[in-house]
Amino acid sequence: MKWQGRRRSSNVDDRRTSGGMGRGASIGGAGAIIILLISFIFGGPEAVLQNLGYLNQTGGNTGYVETEEDREMAEFVSVVLADTEYVWGELFSELNRDYKEPKLVLYHDYVSSACGSTSSAVGPFYCPGDQTVYIDLDFFEELKTKYGAAGDFAIAYVISHEVGHHVQTLLGITEQMQDIRSRVSQEEYNQLSVRFELQADYLSGVWAHWVEDMGYLEAGDIEEAIRAAEAVGDDAIQKAARGYVVPDSFTHGTSDQRSYWFYLGYETGDLSNWDTFSSDI
Repeated sequence: MKWQGRRRSSNVDDRRTSGGMGRGASIGGAGAIIILLISFIFGGPEAVLQNLGYLNQTGGNTGYVETEEDREMAEFVSVVLADTEYVWGELFSELNRDYKEPKLVLYHDYVSSACGSTSSAVGPFYCPGDQTVYIDLDFFEELKTKYGAAGDFAIAYVISHEVGHHVQTLLGITEQMQDIRSRVSQEEYNQLSVRFELQADYLSGVWAHWVEDMGYLEAGDIEEAIRAAEAVGDDAIQKAARGYVVPDSFTHGTSDQRSYWFYLGYETGDLSNWDTFSSDI
């Protein structure tokens, strides 16, 4: 992705040297990968990772010193966020709506948000309670080394997926998910959660379509995003952690589903096919 020398977002809050306790941070709710929603299923961030089989310890912030690689990565994240601001601002304008830009918090090891106090082991997440994306940059090294999803656009996919959850919040979909939780069974809610996540993948693809139209994509970028989507499929994660999969416990979708919906959004570039809740996924 062509990103050097481009506009950065002003909505980035860097808490990497402050123990994750930034201005206005609060403790409440429950944490998870999309903390507020998935915690209802698994019981909190630690339980999520235990169920998936790759949580060893929650740890704490042991201090942080920024490397040159981290500095460059933080700049890249800020440029990607700026691109999401532009794209969704344009798309919301077409809907005759105002786009409220999300915040993005960079942290190290541990962070507190309106959705709870959370270890970096949960990976990047979006909290609807404060409309903020939270990212520990160490996750992207893990994405490359542990999950085999290298490349800057793999990282861009993750960021734009979390911003997709923000779009869902602004359009009222997140609230609908919260409202329905007490009225359905665990298995039924898992299935809805999968559709919710696949919709965010579709929105990530829509963003990628617009980035290509702006001339910022490079050869291989979409392939990098697809590999990342496949790497974080429920089946891939469970197979790597346990050696087998439990489909009824899926909350994000399979590798094939995630890559399919991202690519569909990328091909269309609009919201015409985004209804994962009524589609045959």
